[in-house]
Amino acid sequence: MFDFDNFREIWSTMKKNKLRTFLTGFSVAWGIFMLVVLLGAGNGLKNGVMYNFRDMADNRIEMWPRWTSKPWKGMQPNRRLSFKDEDYYMLKIEHPEVDLASATVNHSDTLTYDKEYFTGEANGVFPDHAKINFVQFNPGNGRFINEMDIRDKRKVIVLSPRMAEVLFRDKNPLGEYIRCGHIMFQVVGIYHDKNMSNNAPAYIPFSTAQLLYNKGSGFYNLTFTVKGVTSEEENEAFEQRLRESLARRHMFDPTDTSAIGMWNTSNQMRMFGNMTNGILLFIWVVGIGTLMAGIVGVSNIMLVTVRERTREIGIRKAIGAKPSSILKLIIFESILITAAFGYIGMVSGIGLTEGIDYIMTLSGANDAPAGGNPGEDMTLFRNPTVSLGIAISSTVLLIIAGVFAGYFPARKAVKISAIEAMRTE
Repeated sequence: MFDFDNFREIWSTMKKNKLRTFLTGFSVAWGIFMLVVLLGAGNGLKNGVMYNFRDMADNRIEMWPRWTSKPWKGMQPNRRLSFKDEDYYMLKIEHPEVDLASATVNHSDTLTYDKEYFTGEANGVFPDHAKINFVQFNPGNGRFINEMDIRDKRKVIVLSPRMAEVLFRDKNPLGEYIRCGHIMFQVVGIYHDKNMSNNAPAYIPFSTAQLLYNKGSGFYNLTFTVKGVTSEEENEAFEQRLRESLARRHMFDPTDTSAIGMWNTSNQMRMFGNMTNGILLFIWVVGIGTLMAGIVGVSNIMLVTVRERTREIGIRKAIGAKPSSILKLIIFESILITAAFGYIGMVSGIGLTEGIDYIMTLSGANDAPAGGNPGEDMTLFRNPTVSLGIAISSTVLLIIAGVFAGYFPARKAVKISAIEAMRTE
């Protein structure tokens, strides 16, 4: 049983060697401190990268027509392709993996209300567009395009917050009519956009946009989500089947990757995930290496302590001290050093990461908007904190390592015979 006398003896030994104890403990505290800080930095990088894609489904695929680069069945290359209506309607029939889908008719025009005007995009989309691209509405701000709007080719429009601010100022836009080019549209919603971006588009029913701006057929791009397609191999196989079905309808070589542009976010998410996981793995390796250096320092100090107290250990054994009591004394000294300084390192590391996170929150860096144009309104570092569970687990492992750091020197001390120990100068 560990009693107060043993603790007093360990404390007395540590006081006699203040500098040595401090330097040993500092190496332990620095190891756990650096591990926590590095993990916080790694999490901050991972959170920042993932935050930039928070408004985008991780299984989203976007396609658009381009030019062919290969001849096919007597047809020359460099043919300009265009999507047909059947490309949208056959998508779910030919590919059961497809979940949500929306086609887009892009249109730029001037929106006018009274004497105010705003030049921007009014894109024709299907209702699924909101779910695919996380278009959200605050309470009381209306709705998105619905199936009845598509079926009846209604002239309704959903505005961005910036459009609503410029056109209506302090007036409630819902139910009002605005002019888009030469056509009147009724405002049925204002979606949420934290950026208040000037580039955010308005949305109108796809069927209306197609009729007014695309001669009643065709569209610019096709966006959809897939389910049950997770691995890289499954994505490649799905993309190949997709190209083959489009190649049959549009008469181009299925191996011609230039004919159809394709952006698969799952590939990007997987790439970023692998990158951040690799960074975190490297951080763990560096952090654990730093910890191990501290543990080796503790073990070396325990060896020095045993060597200095060899004569004392011999006298203890000569007067009847049990080997277990000597073993326990040295191991507990090692545990005390690693536990005390490990705790200091853990608290310091958590305090620093939480302090940085607090400053970033006050400055608004943690709420940096995302989802704008490439390179615009992006953040690479966010919430650089470490979970308390990981920090405590690391400290507990450090203490366990401290047991082994003290055990081997202690075992060496126990194996020394009393006579040999007392002869030591």
